[in-house]
Amino acid sequence: MIEIALGVPKLPSLSKVNPLRDEECPTVSILVAARDEAEKLPAALKTFLAMDYPWYEVVAVDDRSEDATENILQNAAADDPRLKVVQIESLPPGWLGKPHALQQAYEHSNGEWLVFTDADVTFAPDLLRRSLAMALERGWDHLTLMGRAEMYGFWEKIAMTFFGLGFLMGTRPWSVSNPKSAAYVGVGSFQLIRRSAYERMGTHRVLAMEVVDDVKLGKVVKAAGFRSGVGRAGGAVSVHWHSGVRNIVLGTTKNFFAVTGFRLWVVGVQLFGIFFMWILPLMILPFVHGWTFVFAAVGVVLPILMQIGVALEFRVSPLYALTYPIGAAIMGWMLVRSTVVTLRQGGIIWRGTFYALEELRRGVV
Repeated sequence: MIEIALGVPKLPSLSKVNPLRDEECPTVSILVAARDEAEKLPAALKTFLAMDYPWYEVVAVDDRSEDATENILQNAAADDPRLKVVQIESLPPGWLGKPHALQQAYEHSNGEWLVFTDADVTFAPDLLRRSLAMALERGWDHLTLMGRAEMYGFWEKIAMTFFGLGFLMGTRPWSVSNPKSAAYVGVGSFQLIRRSAYERMGTHRVLAMEVVDDVKLGKVVKAAGFRSGVGRAGGAVSVHWHSGVRNIVLGTTKNFFAVTGFRLWVVGVQLFGIFFMWILPLMILPFVHGWTFVFAAVGVVLPILMQIGVALEFRVSPLYALTYPIGAAIMGWMLVRSTVVTLRQGGIIWRGTFYALEELRRGVV
């Protein structure tokens, strides 16, 4: 936790970067995969097409949608030639839907730099100028931006603020730019990568059966010897992940067991860590004395201080820091549920397709 307090301030902030001038701007392709995103896609697409940038394109892939996604994309493309729409009718063997869609987006793109994002994310107009400036200034081939998670409602804020803290502890993003560190980060909302680096690392073909493809993109880039870094985007990248804690739990069913590499022993270690670090100190505090009381008190106060920082970053009341044990319990339940459901089904259902657990384990990167 001390490492978090020291590490987070080291992450560069997008707002403090001078945007590139027109003559300094390389070409960029924004790549997005959409399946049944009719509700959130129009708002996202509006911001993608409103960039203050001299040359860029948006390549949007409709991945077998059954709602109005195709019509939304086709109508937008008719009004703006910078938008290319790619239609996928069927999924070939050996691919998960999202990695395949992003591979198709890349194959229809032309930019020197690629931005991978999701269909429910919104961008600030100067995002490309500032993110490219940050990457070029620091010599990074790959840049992940940590944006703002929009949260509504009491329980949603509890779950998301704790998730933010868990993300920091699990990934240590301030260490990613150190070539000697094994730390890596990738998020679905914004990853910028040099096209040549993406091609040399193997494109999304190496992530064809990887459920957490966005996370593992960061891993593969770094493993290939390219320079990677993480920055803070603030409100320049914004996403409302899921509405309500119930949808957060349901929406991550396919992800949490996948993050462990579908390994039960890792699930056990993570559950023990959640209980030992976040719940046990508060449980024993009223019943211990002396040095044990001091250690338990520290184990309660430090999480509160760290959670305050996350709450301020997410622009919610610092009082939500007091709810961290509830957030920990929700996180533990999400991991348990994801594991049990995946094992019971013998795999996952994603984008309307069932994938067997044995096949998924072979595809882990």
